[in-house]
Amino acid sequence: MTQEKSFNLLSFSPKMKILHFSWIAFFITFFVWFNHAPLLGMIAESLGLTKSEIKTLLILNVALTIPARIIIGMLTDKYGPRITYAALLFLASIPCFAFALSSNFAEAAISRFLLGFIGAGFVVGIRMVSEWFPANELGTAEGVYGGWGNFGSAAAAMSLPTLALIFGGDDGWRYAVALSGLFSLIFSFIWYKNVTDTPKGSTYFKPKRIGGLEVTSKADFLFLLIMKIPLYAALSLLTWKLSPAGVSILSDTAALSIYVILAAIFIYDCYSAYSVNKDIFHTPVPEVQRYAFKQVAVLNVLYFATFGSELAVVSMLPLFFSDVFALDMVYAGLLASAYAFMNLMSRPGGGWISDRFGRKKTLLILTAGLAGGYAVMSTIDNSWPLALAVMAAMACSFFVQAGEGAVFAVVPLIKRRLTGQIAGMTGAYGNVGAVFYLTVLSMVDYSTFFSVIAATAVLGFVTLLFLKEPKGHMAEVNEDGSVELIQVN
Repeated sequence: MTQEKSFNLLSFSPKMKILHFSWIAFFITFFVWFNHAPLLGMIAESLGLTKSEIKTLLILNVALTIPARIIIGMLTDKYGPRITYAALLFLASIPCFAFALSSNFAEAAISRFLLGFIGAGFVVGIRMVSEWFPANELGTAEGVYGGWGNFGSAAAAMSLPTLALIFGGDDGWRYAVALSGLFSLIFSFIWYKNVTDTPKGSTYFKPKRIGGLEVTSKADFLFLLIMKIPLYAALSLLTWKLSPAGVSILSDTAALSIYVILAAIFIYDCYSAYSVNKDIFHTPVPEVQRYAFKQVAVLNVLYFATFGSELAVVSMLPLFFSDVFALDMVYAGLLASAYAFMNLMSRPGGGWISDRFGRKKTLLILTAGLAGGYAVMSTIDNSWPLALAVMAAMACSFFVQAGEGAVFAVVPLIKRRLTGQIAGMTGAYGNVGAVFYLTVLSMVDYSTFFSVIAATAVLGFVTLLFLKEPKGHMAEVNEDGSVELIQVN
């Protein structure tokens, strides 16, 4: 681990250089991932899309991200963040260009579906940052990475419509979208040329096998299989929303085929997990090399409630303000952007608080605040002063985003060689949360929607009681068989 002591964002020392390159890479992935959102009106007019087709594009944009985060986590642990992030940025530019060139709904839908893969880029930087920062700075560093990178979606919303107008004409949106793909393509080379997976002299620990998350006990293996179920349930829910029961894009036969395919993939996934972990059924893992999978499960639940609710609320908040307070959509969108804008400080703040005052204590406080914040938002109606409603949303967003930072202050401290896969699973649960909450929103009123999020936050608070504060060291085995102890507090 790097021996640099200071954490100075204005520095360009080796570890700070890695942090800045990492959040810029993440920023670009989110900029590209959400490059369609602020341009939907222009895109719909240009391609002649119906409201149903627009909703379908929004669903397709997040569909692939759930399995993508799992896959990218595995590839990151196996091949390292340098190669993985470069490849992702390079390859994702292709469907981005394809979306810019699309001439009909089918072409736009396919390219939008494939672009969901870039939403997995977040996972790569989590492992990269964990390699370069010591435990006492890791929460802050991961918070800066997550918060500043996540701002890419807000930056797209603020800049792309203006770029489309500057380019002008019916094709202005195409040039704006293509430009974001060009950023991704160029930065893939910049990233590859300027970063290394670890500080000089440090070992990059890799999983023993690729194909599934390693666990260290039979009970944890069963727990792992159970925690896979919500991932496939979310994909099934997305399929249902595309079926005749939802927006009627898929036929009943096509939807049934997808359900069967998902079931087959789930069975294969479980078998693959067994293949990776079969040794634990006859040879116990040495105590020093064990980790508790319940730590991962708790973080999954917390990220479901934090990032899942953020994705859902960012999607609906402009409409919420517009409906409740009878505002113009442009003005409502401007007010709602304050929720996402908080990411710049809230997520790094959550990581910093974790570094200073303890991981578990911080998560307990922030999760309680999260539950309370959404409970308050469930009471907002048109009798509230508008300014107070906006302040309530911003206060709630602090707990949401600081909670995200606190979650990923713990993720890299569980098992170093599996950090990518753990981050991938936890990140995927965030997307599962978004799918769940947005489905709930389609069935209930705003007050009930916020109440449901508050209830899941309470569930997260209860599961936190089973989280063990990272202390002492985690053990990793070098290629020569020697054991290296990595400090976690």
